[in-house]
Amino acid sequence: MFEGKVWWITGASSGIGAALAQALSAAGAKLILSGRNMGALEEVKAALETDALVLPFEATDYAALPGAVETAWAWVGRVDGLVNNAGISQRSMAVDTVFDVYQKIIAIDLLAPIALTQALLPKMVSAGGGQIVAISSVAGIAGPPLRSAYSAAKAGLIGYNDSLRAETAHQGIKVLVVAPGSVKTNVSKNALDGSATARGFSDAAIDNGMPTEEAARRILEALKGGVRELVLAEGMEAEIARLRRADPDKLFDLMAQMVAQGYAQQMGVKEKG
Repeated sequence: MFEGKVWWITGASSGIGAALAQALSAAGAKLILSGRNMGALEEVKAALETDALVLPFEATDYAALPGAVETAWAWVGRVDGLVNNAGISQRSMAVDTVFDVYQKIIAIDLLAPIALTQALLPKMVSAGGGQIVAISSVAGIAGPPLRSAYSAAKAGLIGYNDSLRAETAHQGIKVLVVAPGSVKTNVSKNALDGSATARGFSDAAIDNGMPTEEAARRILEALKGGVRELVLAEGMEAEIARLRRADPDKLFDLMAQMVAQGYAQQMGVKEKG
């Protein structure tokens, strides 16, 4: 399924993106690696077993994306799979969060993957099909505290890709939405606080989260199995995703109770409101 195919990964310089690049390369795929950190992308490329193209760009430079698509497509003459992985998270109470946080996170986590997919999609359809992978989040299913902007963006990503799946299945496009819980990355350290500043420290859930290599392995298994939605979480986080669909009132009460019992303080977030 992956041998000789061309896969394009955004946010490929670290975390899930870098682990997916390594796993896909080990399975025989050629990689297009995108992100902002040229040095880190080159390091990822150097560790791969197959050919790779480093294609850096700013995710929110929407006007540049059609040109990036042309460069990516011209490298081998096709793109078989696109992984929209680039993103940024949040750790702040809504009442204490400036609007700039919402603009930045929605631009990066929702509009950027939509813009790239929209630019690439016609080529994929004309070529007879392809695979889209959207890295959403359990927060896009459930909307936990401290992540109102992030949850809004990741929920929107699920909705967009659900529609895309329905519209393009007959054209050979397959869509997998991945909803990770805590994966051991820098997502919490790089998350924006209420003033739109990177918080600069991680939290225990992320530090003790699923290894990126395991996350990548499960994603590839889902692709092989034709899975359309993968909740990449365990324990309570998996239960949160289940409850949102099976017993939402129970989940809403649970979330409110978490906040009342000091969840924000436990996460190192100071409430101002």
